[in-house]
Amino acid sequence: MQQAQAPRQIALQVRRTFPAPRERVFRAWTEAKELAAWFAPSPDFTIVIPEMDLRVGGRCRLEMHHKTGDVHRLNSTYCEVNPPNRLAFTWRWELEAASAETLVTVEFHALGEASEIILTHERFASEEQKQKHDHGWAGCFDQLGKFLV
Repeated sequence: MQQAQAPRQIALQVRRTFPAPRERVFRAWTEAKELAAWFAPSPDFTIVIPEMDLRVGGRCRLEMHHKTGDVHRLNSTYCEVNPPNRLAFTWRWELEAASAETLVTVEFHALGEASEIILTHERFASEEQKQKHDHGWAGCFDQLGKFLV
């Protein structure tokens, strides 16, 4: 009898170093006003955060308003909040019925006066979803770099 194989885990990992202390970078991820200033793949978006309850089990709802009028709504639940070391949260696009809930883990590492972020986004349903999010995270990290300067 042939044993069933577990489904292949589709995930991406992004590493980036920022010229700011770890506590400062962590705050950019955990304070709504700061997160809204950079958390988008390009400057063509305005971010609105109607809810951000930074605790394990707390929810975060985020809206990305594109200059064309399109709005992308994201729902998350925090799974881990360990300042200033690590955050983990679920990720689900509100209007995409086919979108599976995924998991984002962000690690913050001190490098003297700089910081390295290691972001792992996992549980994608397809390679196509992974590629779209890889592009989105690259843009977000570019925006974060500009925000932290």
